[in-house]
Amino acid sequence: MIESILTKLGDVSSRYAEIESLLSQPDVTSNQEEYIKLSKEYADLSPVVNAFIAFKKAEEDLEEAKILMKDSDPEIKEMAELEFETLKDSIDDLEIELKRLLLPKDPDDSKDVFLEIRAGTGGDEAALFSGDLYRMYSRLSERNNWKMEVVSVREGDHGGFKELVTRIEGSDVYKQLKFEAGVHRVQRVPTTESQGRVHTSACSVAVLAQQDDLAEVSIDKNDLRVDTFRASGAGGQHVNKTDSAVRLTHIPTGIVVECQDGRSQHKNKEKALSLLQSKLQNAEKEKAESEQAENRRVMVGSGDRSEKIRTYNFPQNRITDHRIEFSVHNLPAFLDGDMEVMISALLEENQARALANLESSS
Repeated sequence: MIESILTKLGDVSSRYAEIESLLSQPDVTSNQEEYIKLSKEYADLSPVVNAFIAFKKAEEDLEEAKILMKDSDPEIKEMAELEFETLKDSIDDLEIELKRLLLPKDPDDSKDVFLEIRAGTGGDEAALFSGDLYRMYSRLSERNNWKMEVVSVREGDHGGFKELVTRIEGSDVYKQLKFEAGVHRVQRVPTTESQGRVHTSACSVAVLAQQDDLAEVSIDKNDLRVDTFRASGAGGQHVNKTDSAVRLTHIPTGIVVECQDGRSQHKNKEKALSLLQSKLQNAEKEKAESEQAENRRVMVGSGDRSEKIRTYNFPQNRITDHRIEFSVHNLPAFLDGDMEVMISALLEENQARALANLESSS
């Protein structure tokens, strides 16, 4: 293992020992906020320290095995050689694990998300494809026991959706979906095509981590314009009887969000405010990433909605993710939510790139 990473691991071990000492001091145990903060940091560092201890022990055992391999007793020598090979494999595995543990964690990974799908080029066919994507993510949510709810919708003239915003709640939703952001392209023969020609259409997808606390992004009430209107589309007859739907416009940025899901204007405003806050947080995140170009190159995708990330080719029964040049040949199953292979490939590639960057920057 390179010296700079060993130095980082030594620093982590020192901090771990320091926190262990602090947690036993009366002035810390009497301060609940400080105690909880240090306890969390201690728990986060624990896997790294335990793996580093195992790594150093394996290296010590390897040195002992080297000495025993020179023993005059053939039986001892043979046992030492076997032990040497086992320890080498163990050290290699522990080194990979330690590097993985040193990677900075995305604080949004465990958060729920707002998932937006918008029809792009392709007219009615793009709207129909947005409906296919909505069903795909709905089925994926069912497979993962996530809860999905529609926040706002604008239906297509001949089916599908011009625009759809949903909220997905569950375990590690953002971690699983964050690389879905970007342009999804479909190649197929539309139902309206009489000549059997393949058309190309596109939809854009945005994945926004829902912020836990509205206070995380300060929104001045004077910067908001609030409009109420009668909801349209699916949702039952009650939606057209009262002005329960809410549209919020953030004047400084021009960001507009709306919620027409429930009967309660108050609850719709609350959901819309949460969506607006997530959009503002995402805008800040994108700004920070654009200022750190190196970080963007390391990641699989920037999350930019203008970036073409995936093609769904119906004639060839193939889905290709262009960021990692990875293809899956079972389009019907994929659109039915069987996306685990693709999601895993994206997460693994992102981790591999981050590991390579850790080593090159150390």
